[in-house]
Amino acid sequence: MDERNRRPETGRESRPTLKTIAFMTGLGVTTVSRALKDAPDIGEETRRRVQLVARQIGYRPNRAGVRLRTGKTNVISLILNTEEQIMSFVSDMIYGISETLAETPYHLIVTPYSSNHDPMDPVRYVVETGSADGIIISRTEPDDPRVHYMHARGFPFATHGRTEAGIVHAYHDFDNYVFAREAVRRLGELGRRRLALLPPPASLTYYRHTSDGFSDGLMEIGATAYALGGITIDHSIERIRQGIVEIMSRDIRPDGFVSGAGGATFGLVAGIEQAGLRLGRDVDVVSKQSSDLLQWFRPELHVVNEDFRLAGRDLAAAVLRRIEGEDPACLQTLALPRCIVSGVGGEVIPIRQV
Repeated sequence: MDERNRRPETGRESRPTLKTIAFMTGLGVTTVSRALKDAPDIGEETRRRVQLVARQIGYRPNRAGVRLRTGKTNVISLILNTEEQIMSFVSDMIYGISETLAETPYHLIVTPYSSNHDPMDPVRYVVETGSADGIIISRTEPDDPRVHYMHARGFPFATHGRTEAGIVHAYHDFDNYVFAREAVRRLGELGRRRLALLPPPASLTYYRHTSDGFSDGLMEIGATAYALGGITIDHSIERIRQGIVEIMSRDIRPDGFVSGAGGATFGLVAGIEQAGLRLGRDVDVVSKQSSDLLQWFRPELHVVNEDFRLAGRDLAAAVLRRIEGEDPACLQTLALPRCIVSGVGGEVIPIRQV
């Protein structure tokens, strides 16, 4: 055929295949395939050579072919509400999951859903279509229907947060009870006695953990709780600001706050300052954060770090091990808050682990 009339190579035709690696290494296709799967009968030197060539040429297994041969998609689905809180939650979670998956055949897909729709919908879709081998969910509820559904169908999953559903399942959680209790204790050390909690929504499991820690902390220091009239960390920053302005303009108002999320704290601080009050003088705030932005924003804030990259790594590892059939009772991790970084001076105050 005349070179001028030859069709240019398409992306599909030029994509590296097992045959490409076999040609470059002088090995058979079967040997190459087994070397890429770390088969025990393949020598270490051969395995290293094949895997090095595969990386150099950008080889990726054809997912359709893998599924036909193994029944697996090599996909993990992270199901997220499109309104998940800001302050790096989503990016850090994805980064952590990707770190764990990087050395495996698995890939991550993010399956979004809106608060206006049933959160069961994306879970049903993934399970019924078999479009992933495992699922990670967040915003867990005490009796979460998604957990019941996946458990009943034997589908591998892990949850960001615990449940109270009576089902043993894989999870990673942050100890919000300890966070809230120690945040109250710190406010008590600063002389604050009228304290308010900016909590997660009451429908989520960690609302109870947070509110229990807050209540026990109040009892410990002899402080009084001040209700915020239903404002939660799920409200918009503007809605939080408006509500806090109204509350902090009253004659009797909180002199200390515990905030359950860094993004919500922006609205909280804006409301405090718009009411003419000053952080560190008239009121103190202890907030969770997942990045260092709060301390850049207002050094007077007292912060406790929650590591969402760690959460992502643990959740990915847990769901991979569930796919392999490991007991979910062995796949439960609880991250403990380590310290409060306190105020302008940046004093690091260790948190009691009780």
